[in-house]
Amino acid sequence: MSNVSVKELTSKPDRNVKSSVFSLKLLQRIVMILVGAALMAVSLEVFLVPNGVIDGGITGISIMVSELTHLPLGIFLTLLNLPFLILGYKQIGKTFALSTLLGIVVMSIGTSLLHHVPALTPGEPLLGAVFGGLILGVGVGLVIRSGGSLDGTEIVAILLSEKSPLSVGQIVLFINVFIFAGAGFVFGWPNALYSMIAYYIAMKMIDIVNEGLDQSKSVWIISEKYRDIGSALTDRLGRGVTFLDGEGGFSGDEKKIIFVVITRLEEAKLKSIVEDWDPHAFVAIGNIHDVKGGRFKKKGIH
Repeated sequence: MSNVSVKELTSKPDRNVKSSVFSLKLLQRIVMILVGAALMAVSLEVFLVPNGVIDGGITGISIMVSELTHLPLGIFLTLLNLPFLILGYKQIGKTFALSTLLGIVVMSIGTSLLHHVPALTPGEPLLGAVFGGLILGVGVGLVIRSGGSLDGTEIVAILLSEKSPLSVGQIVLFINVFIFAGAGFVFGWPNALYSMIAYYIAMKMIDIVNEGLDQSKSVWIISEKYRDIGSALTDRLGRGVTFLDGEGGFSGDEKKIIFVVITRLEEAKLKSIVEDWDPHAFVAIGNIHDVKGGRFKKKGIH
């Protein structure tokens, strides 16, 4: 008769399931980083660099140094990012550093392999900036979503933001002002302006990749008809609502606050529902980057 307990027999499948889920998530992360880095390489070598258009951050500096020295871009993408990668390993974490290292290596190799591929938009810097920015934004967004980065500037911005009143975005923008100014001297001022267009498009695409087209929104509604509005939102919009207790800061009156999470596409319908019940209701709407748990799944709008 075996001495293995029932608990031991039931715990082994649980460990196997957890291990399989972890392996699947790790594989998914690696694939997303590989695809994201490859897309950035395509953007740089097929659209941006042939038209004298650069990206911001260390990538932009690498492009300018490569242009001035006539050495392969991939060399500078690796060498210039390496110090920031080490800094990220020490300050942010091992997983972030390894994900970033994988992305940068694949991106550098990709630019070397694609260096002799003809540009798809030769002599068309505007087209190169638009499509290059789109592809670059998708690539960077996938890597960021997987817990990594493709540019050391972001690492510096994250660390500086912890010791300054500026946000990460403000620090990155401040650094890029000088980088795009440098592009004006290396590639000419029209190309520097095209580079800004590419950078803006890339930033928007990064937001879309990380937040999705169906971006979630939090809604706070204060109204005397909170019961009717809450029921209408549940019945017609298919969203669960939460009633919170509040108190007027000036009057001291007790108030009920409706809290609900919707998608961007449902915003107009929500406003219409609230307007039908209480045209004078207070409505505050804000963006949410991520929603998990709860009862966010919904039935159809009607």
